[in-house]
Amino acid sequence: MNLVLDPVAAIGRLVINIVAMLGELAVFTATALLGLVRPPFYVRNFGRALLDIGFFSLPVVALTAVFTGMVLALQSYVGFSKFDSSSVIASVVVLSLTRELGPVLAGLMVAGRAGSAMAAEIGTMRVTDQIDALSTLATNPMRYLVTPRLLAGLIALPLLVAVADVLGVAGGFLVSTARLGFDPTAYLQDTLTSLSRIDVISGLVKAAVFGFIIALMGCFHGYRSRGGAQGVGGATTSAVVSASILILALDYVLTQAFFTP
Repeated sequence: MNLVLDPVAAIGRLVINIVAMLGELAVFTATALLGLVRPPFYVRNFGRALLDIGFFSLPVVALTAVFTGMVLALQSYVGFSKFDSSSVIASVVVLSLTRELGPVLAGLMVAGRAGSAMAAEIGTMRVTDQIDALSTLATNPMRYLVTPRLLAGLIALPLLVAVADVLGVAGGFLVSTARLGFDPTAYLQDTLTSLSRIDVISGLVKAAVFGFIIALMGCFHGYRSRGGAQGVGGATTSAVVSASILILALDYVLTQAFFTP
């Protein structure tokens, strides 16, 4: 009898744990967002988080964007030249970067760099009782630690993606004109003709959502970490993995919302 019921019990425990975590995450998010409309708001913490997520992530995002644009131009040329359609390379590069690759790759890079750092920092504060010390000093830990990071992620990632789009297109332009023999003026005209407002807007909206998710996952897993250094390491890994999966899943949802007729 136990052989029959044990798998069912295991599935039941798994479902209960998932539902409990989702409920905890919903309460955590609502509590953090409440700090945006109720004082105090810690401007210095917000500024530091904006630098950590945005400015210090700029080198890795910029390099990723430039080389992605260059590789995309080369691969597009290899494929489309077989069908005498190499003239569409400018359109492929700019639309791929602004709609999809810019926000997704920037989000994944920032999740690995800034999301893990947030989880490690807050997790260390949790296991060393610094968060409890904040409560003792009449400072709300959610408003002090989490709310500024959520707002910073919401603002920083669209700025990074805007830079990544420009650099990615520049990388594609460089390869297409210097390596593949395209006319620079014609390439730029094709790029501008192919690009529409909705392409840019959709990419920036995705970036804002991804930035919020990265900050939320980093803070959430760091805040609930337990068990010393091993717990902090687990929280850091969980933050990066969960943020990356959510970025890819929400990318599909947002793409369908923007471009499905």
